[in-house]
Amino acid sequence: MKKVLMSLLFMLLLTPLAHAEYKEGVQYKVIENAQPTASADRIEVLELFWYGCPHCYRLEPELEAWLEKKPDDVVFVRLPAILGPPWALHARAFYTAELLGVTDKIHKPLFDRIHKEKKPIRNEQQLKDFFIEQGVSAEDFDKTYNSFAVITKTNRAKQAVSLYGISGVPTLVVDGKYRTSAREAGSNKGILEVVDFLVKKEREARAAAAGKAQAASQ
Repeated sequence: MKKVLMSLLFMLLLTPLAHAEYKEGVQYKVIENAQPTASADRIEVLELFWYGCPHCYRLEPELEAWLEKKPDDVVFVRLPAILGPPWALHARAFYTAELLGVTDKIHKPLFDRIHKEKKPIRNEQQLKDFFIEQGVSAEDFDKTYNSFAVITKTNRAKQAVSLYGISGVPTLVVDGKYRTSAREAGSNKGILEVVDFLVKKEREARAAAAGKAQAASQ
């Protein structure tokens, strides 16, 4: 416990001061029912996105830069949001790539295909052709895209809209407790600054809880 507490305090010392004190209900909102996260040991930053969203596309470069300097106690997770029928197709694309282990080959190129090359992906055949262009065999695509695992993950993604209380993307969620978007934060850069603030807030809360637990055990 002492080692854990010292590690948390060390991370606090390394964390730069936030640019501003952000306010609940203004730059971020508290999720009514906190959601479970991918890792209990690290602070989760979850991105809800849609490949067809131009705002998500414009966020990508800044998000990639943020990921390069992401603290070790933070884990980043992507979750395709589904706010309409066309979104489900893209969610299945994301999970197909994930299960095939080709996310790096598919994620950015799919964004580029839709927004830079202005070639929408509107049906399964177009999506299949795109995967084949990226080096995935037709057989592997068909088998995975239509698999129980992809369908299950996509159905769970549909529930995320209500679970996180979102009405648009991109939305970033910190540790299943707080959410922010460009609408609240004011810009894509602002989203990540608010995320840093919320990560720091959660880190401090964990350090305080660990301190209390250690004091109670003595």
